[in-house]
This record gives sequence, C-alpha cells and structure tokens, in this order.
Amino acid sequence: MEITDVKIRKIMSEGRLRAVVSVTLDEMLAVHDIKVVQGDERLFVAMPSRKDENGVFRDIVHPISPSARKLFEQTILEAYEAQLAAIEAEEADAAEEITE
Repeated sequence: MEITDVKIRKIMSEGRLRAVVSVTLDEMLAVHDIKVVQGDERLFVAMPSRKDENGVFRDIVHPISPSARKLFEQTILEAYEAQLAAIEAEEADAAEEITE
C-alpha cells in the first residue's frame, strides 16, 4: 500500500482541531475526514469516525498495524507542516511586497 496523495482540505487555528485531510491510497481509494489534532504533548492523526448508538465514537477506517499507523501519521503530518510552511512563506512575501 502506498499513500499516493495527501490533500489538506482545511486548516484551523482555534481549538484543538488543526486540519481536515484527505488521503489517496494506491491512486485507487480515497479516505476523507482524517483530522490533525493538537494533543497535550504533540500533534496526532485521528481517523474518520462516527458515533454509535451508545454515544461512543468508532473509527470508520483505520490502520491495522502499528507500522501502517506510523506511515499514515508521518505522511499526513509532513504534508500538514509543509502546507503551514507554504502559507507562512506566502504571508511573508505579501508583507514584504507591502513594505516595498
């Protein structure tokens, strides 16, 4: 299995939710509504879930092995950090143009 695309759908700065992401696997399967969440100590990835009849949230899709979870988390967090860096660079360029 290969993660062939990561799309950062939405970035938030308020609250613990930092981003909503979609991932494409092997250019054949898309998984939407993956969340980047700010935990107490670090960012982590939360897979899409729904609330069951008992009010408990259950993942709809999730990695089976620890190595698959690590691959998902690393790839998604790297894409998220790259997107943040690109936004910061654009903002710096815009601020520089204003001061010139």
